[in-house]
Parts: sequence; C-alpha cells; structure tokens
Amino acid sequence: MKRNAMQSLIAWKKSPYRKPLILQGIRQVGKTWLLKEFGRREYEQVAYFNFDEHPEYLQFFASTKDIVRILDNLQFIVGFPITKGTTLIIFDEIQDAPNVLNALKYFHEKGKAYHVACAGSLLGVTLSKPSSFPVGQVDFLKIHPMTFREMLQADKEKVLVGYLDAKLDFDPIPEAFFTPLVENLKKYFLLGGMPEAVARWVNERDSGQIDSILWSIIQAYERDFAKHPEPREYPKLIKIWHSLPSQLAKENKKFFYQLVRQGARAREYEDALHWLVSSEVVTKVSRCTKPSQPLSAYEDLSAFKLYVADVALLRRLAQLDNSSFLHPSQLFTEFKGAFTETYILQSLSASFPVPLRYWTSSDNRYEVDFLLQYKNLVIPIEVKANTNISSTSLKVIKRLHGEDFPLRVRYSLQNLTLDEDVLNIPLFMADWSEQLINLALEQGIGKA
Repeated sequence: MKRNAMQSLIAWKKSPYRKPLILQGIRQVGKTWLLKEFGRREYEQVAYFNFDEHPEYLQFFASTKDIVRILDNLQFIVGFPITKGTTLIIFDEIQDAPNVLNALKYFHEKGKAYHVACAGSLLGVTLSKPSSFPVGQVDFLKIHPMTFREMLQADKEKVLVGYLDAKLDFDPIPEAFFTPLVENLKKYFLLGGMPEAVARWVNERDSGQIDSILWSIIQAYERDFAKHPEPREYPKLIKIWHSLPSQLAKENKKFFYQLVRQGARAREYEDALHWLVSSEVVTKVSRCTKPSQPLSAYEDLSAFKLYVADVALLRRLAQLDNSSFLHPSQLFTEFKGAFTETYILQSLSASFPVPLRYWTSSDNRYEVDFLLQYKNLVIPIEVKANTNISSTSLKVIKRLHGEDFPLRVRYSLQNLTLDEDVLNIPLFMADWSEQLINLALEQGIGKA
C-alpha cells in the first residue's frame, strides 16, 4: 500500500539536518510496517529491534551511553555490520524504554551518520512526560490512519485519484466521477483508515471480516487503558471512551461529563481525559471565543469536543453493523453528522499540521464546526452530512467577524463550487482541501 508519509521519510533520510526520528500515532496505524517498507526500499539493510518482544535488548542501553558499545552489541543480534548511511536502525516498542529514548540524544550528538528511526504504541503518553526525551535532539513524524485518498489508491482506483489530483478549477465534478466517488466514500466510512481493515478488504473483498478486525483494535486500545500508572483511572478511561458515541450524537457535540457518569465533575476526570488525548485514540477540539489568529490566544479550555481517531472505529464503538452504511439515507445522517465530522477532522488532521478548533457565538445560538489556521489566515469550516447546504452559522460568523478571514469552507454532498468567498468541497474531496483552498486564494479571494 502507498502511504503519504513515505515521502516524508525519504525527505528525512536526505536532510543534512537529520536527527533520530520518532514516529507517533495510534496503535495499529501502520508505523512498524511503514518503517520496514521504508528500510526495504531506501537502504541496503535494516537492523530491526523490538523491545516488547525482546526486553533483554534493553540491557545494552542500561549500563552505557556510548553508542559504539551499544552498536557493537546490536550487531551481534542482527548478525551483520550496522553501517553509516546504508543501514536503517529501527527501535520498535520504545514506549517503556526510557534508556533507549535517552540514547537518542547520543546518536544525535556523536552518531549523526547513523540513521535511527523509532516507533511504539502509547508514545504520545510517554512523550507527554517532561523527562521522556531530550528536547531538540529528535525529529518527529505523525502517522495518521489511511486517508480516503490512500484507500482509493490501495483499492486500485487510480483513475479517480488521478482525476482529483489534476483538478485545478472549480468546474463541477462530472457525474461519471461524482457517483463512484460517493460510493467509495461510503466504503471508507465502513472500512476507515486502519491499514489491516483496508488490506483485508482489498485482498478478500469480504466486508464481514471488517467488523471483527475493528473490534479487535478497540479491545487492544482498551487493554492499553490498563497501562495507566494509576489503576483507579482505568474505570474513568473506559467510561469516557464508551461515552463518545452518545457525546457525538447530540446536536451540540460539546463534551459533557454528565454523560460519562451522573454527577461527574471535571476535576475527577481531567487526568483520565488528558491520558486519552495523549494516547491519540481521541482528538480534542477546543472552542475559540473569536475566530482570529492566533487561535490559541482565544481558546476556551473549558469547552471542547472529543472525536474518535478513525471514523470506522467510531462506527464500531457505537456498535453499528456495517449493513447500517449500505443505505445512503442512513450513511450521512446517523448521529446527525457525527460520522461526517469525524471523517472531515480525520482528513484535515492528516493534511494540516495544526490543531483545529471550533467557534460558537456568545449566545451559543450559532456554531461553526471547525476553525483552521492556515497561511496567516483563519478559515471557518462547516460540515454538512448531505446535500442540504443551508449555512446560517457561516453567514453569522461572516457578519460578526468578516474582517478576520477571507474564505469560508463548507463540506457537503453538493458538487464543487466557489460562490464568492464560500468554497463548497464535496465530502469525497476532503483530502484535496489544501489544493482547493490554495486555488481559491490564488484567484483573489480575500484580497483587498
């Protein structure tokens, strides 16, 4: 399968400023496969070390910080010389290996010619601790679930991908492309972006296997919750996690602790919530009181939404059978757009390296689903689950804060249009958002 992150890995290899690399991302998102495939393609040999399968390897890092001694020991394990520039060294499952993380500093300082890349589950939790790694001594690369575009490529839909890649105007998408793209989007809502589920569909064409794969992934996440250092937090993690479908089913998707447990208070659950966000199985989207840059200056930390990291995992967590998604009338209206918002957030998170926020008016009557800070601009985004594109909130935010942004974006099942400063992007083109936004800006949108 082709992953967009492969180009980032190649750029890392070629960079004269390369540091040891840490891949971040949720469990089973394909980090290990990606590093091994990268090594297979770009290096003469790969020296792979998994510290979960072989905890005895940790002893090589416990008694010394000398990378020559460390590498001498590792070479005995792999049975071949680890050479500068031609061997990719992979340290896997390093989340519980503080000495390995600390050793990355010395690889950077005294062994820059060695190419070292690391991965592990729950690395977000590990790295959220101030002493977990040497600041400034490593590079980071976030690995997201497979995007809709990547799923199309894996499913041999090269014509559809090629057409959208080459789209450099706002002419409507012809029906010959529009209809199959909508059908493939329904498939993506069913499969999601977890590589095992996508690969099973591509290879077997059996949708019945998908739900068991997704459920196994969810169970693996829940087993990870037990790794919280405080055992009393585990029930809170589970309760927050299982409350997410009901949280997102509301018209107002703001997170309410009362839906976790009757009478629950924020201070009781804030540690569990922080752990979940750090684990990256959920994404936190905070409210902004004003849609101006920098958005962080106007962030209301007491109001936020929580989204599951993958749209199909949300479906499975809600215990919706895949047959629920075979009917167009249900696909884009279940949970009043919760799936569609999750999908859009998933796509934008993979495309733009900035956290998204959302906006509500001071009286809470109007809400814009997301705010994107891009190229010194703030772009309000509204998500519509079907062809109904009435955008009262987009009109209100323009009236109240029109001077603060040049372009408004709406995702829907309507065709591609640019109507003055409102760009309507079909849901299936979410992965091409940056291409379309740049095109709109180049045509003079927002210029005085």
